Amino acid sequence: MPVSTRHSQPQLHSGPQPHSTGHDSHLPTPVPPPRQQQQHSGSRPHSQHHRHSSGLVRVPTRRKTRPFAWLVAGFCALFWVMVIVAGLAILIIYLVFRPRNPKFDITSATLNAAYLDMGYLLNADITILANFTNPNKKGRVDFHYAILDLYHGGHLLASSYMDPFSTMSHESRFQDVHLVSSQVRLSLEQSQQLKKEVDNGRVKFEVKGLFRARSNLGSFLQYSYWLYAQCTIVVTSPPTGVLIGRKCTTKR
Repeated sequence: MPVSTRHSQPQLHSGPQPHSTGHDSHLPTPVPPPRQQQQHSGSRPHSQHHRHSSGLVRVPTRRKTRPFAWLVAGFCALFWVMVIVAGLAILIIYLVFRPRNPKFDITSATLNAAYLDMGYLLNADITILANFTNPNKKGRVDFHYAILDLYHGGHLLASSYMDPFSTMSHESRFQDVHLVSSQVRLSLEQSQQLKKEVDNGRVKFEVKGLFRARSNLGSFLQYSYWLYAQCTIVVTSPPTGVLIGRKCTTKR
């Protein structure tokens, strides 16, 4: 008796399977995939799409600026505005007044005495007429501190202080300065050089000045500074030595 053979088709859906007869019990029964895996694998793209779409729609929350930060920013802005305004004011004042440095000069000098004791101790007496000029068209210059030093061959001989004074615009102020040295020890070389100059009638001295000045450009702008003056003078022999040459410079 012929045996009929049937080929079973795979089942794609889950459900109760009919019992096979004895003739087809040897055929394998297809096993459907687990329901949980299908659900898990099917839900993954949906969750990824949900996360991706939620990232595009979400708007970050703005943080409120603290009052202290606004206060610091306001102070910084005010500070820079004041700096700019002050700079512009100084520039305008400079263009209007065009301040210049005062000038120091020696108008005349008299060598009253210059001799050596024991061949190396110098005694000297010299009087100079100092000239302080204010070249500015506007503004007053006050001299609060002024000192002059007398040198010969780089060796300090005498110093003299001056009382405070002022010079108006385009004014020259003259000051008599008396410089006296007593028993100043010189080296043998310096002593021989001084004696040679006295004999030749051309004695060379250096006068250095240090001044503390203040320019007054009105009642609203005043500034102080140091002035350094240096003069080289040549006088004839004492006791009636007169000025025959000079060269002066004044710097800040």
